[in-house]
Amino acid sequence: MTADQLLKLDIDVSWLTPLQAVFDKYSINTPQRQACFIGQCAYESSNFKVIQENLNYSIQAAARTWPTHFLISDASINPAWYDRQPEHLANRVYANRMGNGPESSGDGWKYRGRGLIQLTGHDTYNSCGEEINVNLVAYPDKVFIPEYAALSAGWFWDIKGLNALSDAGEYTQMTKRINGGVLGLAARIALINKVIEALK
Repeated sequence: MTADQLLKLDIDVSWLTPLQAVFDKYSINTPQRQACFIGQCAYESSNFKVIQENLNYSIQAAARTWPTHFLISDASINPAWYDRQPEHLANRVYANRMGNGPESSGDGWKYRGRGLIQLTGHDTYNSCGEEINVNLVAYPDKVFIPEYAALSAGWFWDIKGLNALSDAGEYTQMTKRINGGVLGLAARIALINKVIEALK
């Protein structure tokens, strides 16, 4: 991977060193693996430009996105408290799961999605931090730093066995492990192919 190749992909060259470190640490060491990693991360992060979850939802959109965690019919919901209020919404929809405390703890916002492949929830921050030797539970905003935004994605890539799926060209299964479904599958494949061309 070179700076010129990143520029061909419209990815800022500040990502070069973090990406090289991830490739070395997690054996993302073939053009196919690197193309899959960069392509999937590019889709997840708007081409390495957005490394924070967008939680600016209307209450109607929040109900569609989290149908089991945000019920408009719930009498405890004050619409004005959550409508276009990212911190309040995160604390609600991520409460009491993924190792987070109740809504009042603020854990939902503290451990909201960050990184190239977004870490979400106290337990995920804890597990990733232990692997990369950084206290992400105490300092979750470190995942905004390119080094850790990339390393956290590499950790996720590794624990999900995505090198093997890359080798096999199993793009659908790879996307399911990242996304939980196949959202944006065609766009992801197009990005992977674009990276393959850039790496030639």
